[in-house]
Amino acid sequence: MDSLNAIRIFVAVADEGSFAGAARRLRITPAMATRAVAALEARLGAALLRRTTRAVSLTGAGAAYLLRARLALDELEDAARELGGGNAEPRGALVVTAPVLFGRLHVLPIVTGLLRRHPALDIRLTLNDRIVRLAEEGVDIAIRLAPLPDSALRAVRLGTVRRILVASPAYVARRGAPMSPAALAGHEAIGFENEAPGNEWRFGEGAGHAVRLRPRLTLDNADAAIAAAIEGMGITRVLDYQVADALRDGRLIELLGEYAPA
Repeated sequence: MDSLNAIRIFVAVADEGSFAGAARRLRITPAMATRAVAALEARLGAALLRRTTRAVSLTGAGAAYLLRARLALDELEDAARELGGGNAEPRGALVVTAPVLFGRLHVLPIVTGLLRRHPALDIRLTLNDRIVRLAEEGVDIAIRLAPLPDSALRAVRLGTVRRILVASPAYVARRGAPMSPAALAGHEAIGFENEAPGNEWRFGEGAGHAVRLRPRLTLDNADAAIAAAIEGMGITRVLDYQVADALRDGRLIELLGEYAPA
């Protein structure tokens, strides 16, 4: 079963409160619904549902994923219907852009499922972390992890993400864990080429407190920074979904979470 159908089944189970109810709604067997959600959880590496003998309920991860999945499915289906001119079978070309890591983890599985369901539809998915000029570059749907500036574009909020600081257990054992943002000045940082001027990391409500760092390693993408952090090269600042697996299996540790990195 493709990822898109598995996500649809998960949404139906969440709506109906049971695998049996979802199966009736989608006209499949309860066993098929159970297997689809189990496969989705295995692919994501997270439990989405709590199962009891009488009902199911969402875990914290499941509630967050449900919000994003429901809105993403709605947006992609709306775009497909518009391209199809109201016909039953969508056709034409759809251009979608998303951040690199988020796109690979969450958008690509939905896109491939959509293509399987609609043979007359073509999709060009561009994954990059730069600012995209939608009209000039012919983009139909842009998924972005940032506040939307004043714009005439239609926007739908899919969910929320947090910026966090992480390091490997080996680094923390060697250098210790910083107890406050000011202590970061004595640590090795992994920075980004597009970092704020002066390599400032900000903390707190309104991001009023800033710490200036001098990274020993500077990279141009989150994948590389995460890999370097896992290797014990220092502390890096990333979005929570980007390191969910590494935090879960202990390859990375979150630092200074109570200070709300911005």
